[in-house]
Amino acid sequence: MEAKLHSFFDIFDTGVEDAQGNIQVNKIVIPVIQRDYAQGRTSPEIARVRKRFLDSLYRAVTEEPVTLDFVYGDIDVNGVMTPLDGQQRLTTLFLLYWYAARKSAITECEFLNKFSYETRCTARDFCLELVNFVPSFDGELSKEIKDQAWFPLDWLKDPTVSAMLVMLDAIAEKFAEVCDLWEKLQNNAITFYFLPIRAMGMTDELYIKMNSRGKPLTAFEHFKAELERELRKVDDVAAKRIMGKIDREWTDLLWGYRNGHTGTVADNIVDDEFLRYFKFVCDIIGYRGGESLQGKSRDEFDLLKRYFFAESEFVRENIDTLEIFFDCWCDIPGYDTPTEFLKSFIAEGDEHEPGKIIAGDKKDIFEDCLHRDTGLVLGNKVRLYAIIVYLQNYDRVTRQEFVRRIRIIDNLVRNSNDEVVDRSDRNRMPAILAQVDTIMLYGRIDIFRKTKLKKIKRKKGTFNWHQLLEEQKKIKFVHEHPEQAEILFELEDHYLLRGQIGIIGLEHLDYAGRFFSLFSNWSKEKMDKIDCAMMSLGDYGQKEYSGRYQYASYDKEEVWRKLFHRSGNSDFAKTKNVLLNLLAKSESFDDNVLQKIIDDFIAECEEKHEYPWRYYYVKYDVYRAGKDGKLYNDATEEQPYLFLVMQTKLRCSKNSYMPYLKAADDEHLSEEYCGQILIYGNRYIMCENGGYLLCDFKTDQLIRKISVKQNEKGIDTEDRVVRLKKYIRRAGL
Repeated sequence: MEAKLHSFFDIFDTGVEDAQGNIQVNKIVIPVIQRDYAQGRTSPEIARVRKRFLDSLYRAVTEEPVTLDFVYGDIDVNGVMTPLDGQQRLTTLFLLYWYAARKSAITECEFLNKFSYETRCTARDFCLELVNFVPSFDGELSKEIKDQAWFPLDWLKDPTVSAMLVMLDAIAEKFAEVCDLWEKLQNNAITFYFLPIRAMGMTDELYIKMNSRGKPLTAFEHFKAELERELRKVDDVAAKRIMGKIDREWTDLLWGYRNGHTGTVADNIVDDEFLRYFKFVCDIIGYRGGESLQGKSRDEFDLLKRYFFAESEFVRENIDTLEIFFDCWCDIPGYDTPTEFLKSFIAEGDEHEPGKIIAGDKKDIFEDCLHRDTGLVLGNKVRLYAIIVYLQNYDRVTRQEFVRRIRIIDNLVRNSNDEVVDRSDRNRMPAILAQVDTIMLYGRIDIFRKTKLKKIKRKKGTFNWHQLLEEQKKIKFVHEHPEQAEILFELEDHYLLRGQIGIIGLEHLDYAGRFFSLFSNWSKEKMDKIDCAMMSLGDYGQKEYSGRYQYASYDKEEVWRKLFHRSGNSDFAKTKNVLLNLLAKSESFDDNVLQKIIDDFIAECEEKHEYPWRYYYVKYDVYRAGKDGKLYNDATEEQPYLFLVMQTKLRCSKNSYMPYLKAADDEHLSEEYCGQILIYGNRYIMCENGGYLLCDFKTDQLIRKISVKQNEKGIDTEDRVVRLKKYIRRAGL
């Protein structure tokens, strides 16, 4: 028997032919064995399913009619149809038809009495009472129903009744403005195919077995059904192939990653893992299509609609991408699992390993993608994409080429924090993925383009420009000097460099061993000594903006990384020259070597009686107390001595201070004035470039200048800290 198209209204006029003749459908009953009505449940997952279903019904009555999936059921000799599949849809249609009839004041709706629940007597009685109820529609529909005398509050304990009330409110909210709802329903705006079980050759025993699961469909099951439906509209053969892979090969792929350690039943299935990777694939589809994903939904059903509905512009290409992105992990030559493959070129720890890269905190990027609810960070999306490009092209890219090229990608990602971005007003991801394709497939970096006038201009909108230039130079260097490749890679992997070696440069690669020696065995004491040794050889600080300067820190590695990486700061070359000068001093470095450089500098200053401001930085540890390495001076040319020690990254605070004052008399340093004055009763002392000023606290009137001797170059010829200490003592302050 063929399935026939019906609406919820006319199915009750349906006659079914069987061995006993024609049987009329007189009633639809949800049997005891069926599960409760689920589409009105309040969980976030079901709320999404409910919204999507109502959206489709809304479009059916306001735009184009819709035909829902098959409804399967059995009809007994009395004409009672018990649905096997379609209970949820039929129940929602029952509620929608009731709402439409009551909203349009339709009195002839006896067909509604032909739908009932037998799961519990409360559900059955509720349906009977609801059909006879005429609401006022003045307020929330569920509240009005619960306020009726015929509605015992105990009915709320019935999950089917509670779910129906939720759905009625959702229907009322969604369809309130549809004035011709009843007419549209009468004109078959919403239909479905009905096929009796016996026409399918199914037995009652199978019916019982299929309904014994007693569980609502999961969001993943809804997703699979919708995906299959849309794929079939495009390519039936591809749909069968892909759905088969979801159930077999792709499930096998994800099975080893199923435990996300959530402590829930989800740890024993791969539904969530599949959906997270599906979202990653959709992200890539979007970026390769030039989109920004900011402000766009990452709900899997919305992504399905955006990229895989038959109406989508590039749906065939997107289907191919989905299949390829899953398939490439299923059979990696020489490796049993993705994790085994990733371990072959990603180091276990943070130390250099020949032939491997150090890929951030998450070494198994594939697993991270499967278990991260919010999706991978953009940098790891780029890394994972690069790996997938190789897996899809391993027949044309050698293993050696891959390892070299993935290192280039890793270096670029690590040093492009400000460039690997997706914002609605600044989305670099499409250009970055295109750059990744070029690097992974051809091993080259395209950083210039020809204009229409054949002028050469640099490409914009990809990775960090300085890092692209460096990687381009390193490609050429390794090609010309393959014997030095490993020392270059080891230098790249140093914890203070992480891919960018510009602070040393390819021209000084012979200093790599000295650099390793200098920055081995991190400790606060050693880093402070390195800081002082560098300052002894020259001012290595980098100007930021608004008077801020970046120096080193005894406490934070990231401060050193910032100094050693090109950025928007000026004076990177100055830092590089000072560091190279230090490395030139010795083939290896220990505390004694560093201390001698420091002592020699201080002794030279004191012997010559010339005390540049960096002398005070090295001599007095209060100058180096800022953990973030920030100093402030908005006029270094005119007043080079007036550096303020900051205690935060961005601005001065009450904990900031003028280091000379703190070194001379910390007890009288005023926090209220950001450490810029020493207070003695009704007087205070403040700094100026030529010394100090003693002033009246109430009137700010100058009482006395405390001058520091300077030569014609404006350099102190006496220690200004010692000078102030002596004055305070002699003045009895």
